Order: sequence, then structure tokens, then C-alpha cells
Amino acid sequence: MNRRRPLSERLGTHGVLALLAVFSGVPIIILVMNALKTSAEVSKNPLGFPRDLTFANFPEAWSLGNYGTTILNSAIITACTVVGVWIVSGTAAYALARLDVPRGGVVLLYLFVCTAIPQQIFLVPLFFLWAKLGLTDSLFGLIGIYVALFSPFATLLLRSYMMALPREFEEAARTEGAGELRILFSVVLPLTLPGFLTVALVSGLMAWNEFLFAITFIQDDALKPVTTSFLAFKGQFTQDWGLTSAGALFVIAPVIILFLFMQKKFVEGLAAGGLK
Repeated sequence: MNRRRPLSERLGTHGVLALLAVFSGVPIIILVMNALKTSAEVSKNPLGFPRDLTFANFPEAWSLGNYGTTILNSAIITACTVVGVWIVSGTAAYALARLDVPRGGVVLLYLFVCTAIPQQIFLVPLFFLWAKLGLTDSLFGLIGIYVALFSPFATLLLRSYMMALPREFEEAARTEGAGELRILFSVVLPLTLPGFLTVALVSGLMAWNEFLFAITFIQDDALKPVTTSFLAFKGQFTQDWGLTSAGALFVIAPVIILFLFMQKKFVEGLAAGGLK
């Protein structure tokens, strides 16, 4: 029988959730307050409310950081990375989950190792290889790196989703004469939609926030992504924290807005996947 939980248990649950909300929200509140201060006031009072609201930080940061260009570049990089990771990891996960791949265990071990190795160790040899191939200062070259870096984890995640699917759906499709590609796109992919949404969220956030490979492989100001805009606020010996805070809001605002619009579909996808 369903019974209402005791009041103490409900209060404890809500208390924990409230603490988590404070833990997540306070840094953003401090960031907003610092964005409304001058750099001198941020240095004197980094955690307090601004005495005089300085809205001029936002247009100045937008102009100095060239955010109109860098945000567009990051949007292109993120969207193309997500699509590339979907294609590579989706087909690879289906092969590992459903097809008799020779040495499949070795492939899985290789993917696990790839997710554990620090990405920075690939930086130097990859830069020389990309320079010889003419892929530096190219959005396509950076997108290729991101797809290669993020696909191993995505493949393992999608494979776990596909392994949990009943094989009866695929066997019924084969009985009707469907080939492997038709089964993949018409049967398996709709049932693993929650997994693909998770992959899109994780790989998209990593591509949007990545800095090291972006600053190494992209030197042209017209092609730089949004994370490199913070370099515009740094002097030789100083850092303008008011402008930096305003610029940080430009970086996180698109992600927050996108999540607020997409969270309903994301939850619906999870629920639909569970029902199916």
C-alpha cells in the first residue's frame, strides 16, 4: 500500500535538496554580483553586493572579447561535434552490442583505456600531425579532434543502453527482411533516444567549455571559440575581474537557456525510453 512518508523524512529530503540548490546557485549569484562591480571593487569586496551597479562591464566585455564571433564559432563547433559523436558512437555501439565483432573484448578494453588516458598527452604529436595535414586554424580540424576525444565514452554509454534492449524487436525486423542499417535507424535508435540525449548533453558541454585544444590549434581570431575570449581581459600583470565575470555570464547563459528549453524533452525522452 502507498503511504505518505513521515514528515521528518520529507523535511530531511527537502533540506538536502535545498542545500544542493544553495551550493549550485551561490557561485552564479556571486558571478552576477561581480559582473556589476568595477575591478577595484571586486578586489576589495569579492563576495558582497555591489555598491554601485556597473552595467558598462557587459558591452565592454562583449566588445573586447569579440563574443559575437566566438559564440557563433562555439555554436558551430558544438553542434557539429554532437552530430559527429552521434554518428561514430552510435554505429560503433550498435556493432559492439549486437554484431559479432572479432576481438570485441579488445575493442572495449581499448575504449576504456582511451577514456582513462589524460587528453593532454596527445597535444604535441597531434599538433605536428595537424600542421602537416593543414588542419590547424580550421574549425573542421578542431571538430575532428573533439569527435575523436569524446566518442569512446559515448560509445561505452550507448552500448550499455543497447545491451539492455530486448532482441525480440530486432528479430521481428529481420523476419520482415530489414537489414542491419534499417534495424539500427528504425528500431534501435528510437529506443535508445535517452542515451543519445545524454551523449549530446555531455559531449556538447565538453565541446563548448574546452579550452586547451582550442587555444592550441586555433590562432586566427576570426575562428576562436568562446572560451578563448577570457584572454582579452588579462593584462601582463593584472586581470580585470569585473569584465571577466561579465564575460563568464556570456559563456554560461546560452547553456542555461538551452537546458531550460530542452529539459522537458530530455525528461520525456528518459520516460519514453523506460516505458518502451
